[in-house]
Amino acid sequence: MDSTTGEVADTRFQTDDSHSTKQQPKQQLSKAMEHMRFAVTVDPIPRSSSTSAPAAEPLSDAPLESDAYGVPASIAPIRKPANRSHSPTNNQKRSDPFAFGSRYLEEGDNIFEFNAWDHVEVDPAYQSFSSEQFEKQRADPVSDFDKKRFNDNPEKWWNIFYKNNKTNFFKNRKWLAQEFPVLDEVTKEDSAPAVVLEIGAGAGNSAFPILQKRQNNGLKIHACDFSKKAVELIRGHELYDPQYIQADVWDVAASPDSENGGLPPGLQEGSVDVVLMIFIFSALNPNQWDQAVRNVWRVLKPGGQVLFRDYGRGDLAQVRFKKGRYMEENFYVRGDGTRVYFFEKEELEEIWGGKQRAPEQSEAETSAQEANGETESSPPSQKLSDLTLNNSKPEETSSAEQQQPSSADVATPSQSPRPAFEIVHTGIDRRMLVNRQRRLKMYRCWMQAVFRKPGHQSEVPTSTIRQDKGKEGAEGEEEDEA
Repeated sequence: MDSTTGEVADTRFQTDDSHSTKQQPKQQLSKAMEHMRFAVTVDPIPRSSSTSAPAAEPLSDAPLESDAYGVPASIAPIRKPANRSHSPTNNQKRSDPFAFGSRYLEEGDNIFEFNAWDHVEVDPAYQSFSSEQFEKQRADPVSDFDKKRFNDNPEKWWNIFYKNNKTNFFKNRKWLAQEFPVLDEVTKEDSAPAVVLEIGAGAGNSAFPILQKRQNNGLKIHACDFSKKAVELIRGHELYDPQYIQADVWDVAASPDSENGGLPPGLQEGSVDVVLMIFIFSALNPNQWDQAVRNVWRVLKPGGQVLFRDYGRGDLAQVRFKKGRYMEENFYVRGDGTRVYFFEKEELEEIWGGKQRAPEQSEAETSAQEANGETESSPPSQKLSDLTLNNSKPEETSSAEQQQPSSADVATPSQSPRPAFEIVHTGIDRRMLVNRQRRLKMYRCWMQAVFRKPGHQSEVPTSTIRQDKGKEGAEGEEEDEA
């Protein structure tokens, strides 16, 4: 072979280092972020791994971020004063063993040093951006045809969801005992017998971690879901033992005229100590809230409690919704047909405790009152703050505002006032999750609460919720513990 031929052969394998214009497949999420699959998009700006900044480099010197899952990268969290939440000798900014709620974002911290920050406050720019997004969502709602389709048979969409994802979508919620310590107490050998009802149990990601810790022979878990596919997954689990856990199909908003008086199979009125509701109340149509609260009240013993955690208004998942997902205020349908509502703290206190909220006023009404000196110095109902505790007792019971029924979601109406739970704790949990590799931020907002049925029949102690570390007057003590 001559040299000319060799040169031609060599050029066949040369490249010009150009980028392909072919669309790349959607990047897969890590297992730790699978719960965000419906709210995540691919970073639109291509990056080279060789140009990424070191983890310890200050944020100001880091390369520019792309939009953070639909949120402008210019929106940054508010940083707290340095050394507020941890000992300066602990550069990991965490307790050992690690507990949620102990890592604050402070002055001088690199956002991308860790994959999560607790009690993160967002600045007014994020609030303004969220309001703009909500206006766009309202301007392009779900069609009436699709609204009826998604509302008439919601269990259909959850059956499809669990048929497609089986037990692989959600991770086991081992963190629940940190958020609600009583879930550890009921598993101990010397604890009183207890009946725990999980509503919206899914594939058992909450029930089985509790069951694995069980040393209390008197502990029985009832895991209910209105998706028969989800119940089949629980019953087929290797840890499923009917002596200690029973899985059944049940709709929390079932009519009193339905089978077993609208209560879960195998349970009677006043027989449950703890009701667990984790990201389930948001899946209901607001028209179902009234009947759901009544059914929970009926199944609980006096002194029984509801452990509640769900989505809060302003959560990334809400802000990211695009056109054709808005069903009604704070209520959306996901791409897989399942529905989700985003709550406010005052709203939950009204639903579960009968505490009335001050009516919202238009800007014109507010201006008129200000001119007359009639306004009060109370904060707006939609303002979200860090995790707070509320130990107030319920006020006079009031029924929820009735919305126009649009589907079979509507619960059976009742003339009696909705029962009022004692509001033991309510809080707003703001957290920022970080994709360190792609340098993206996710602003999450969850509501957390403990509601208690008045009385003293249940022997299970009333749970607390995770305390906010670093409160005024205890900063030095908290720093030593961290």
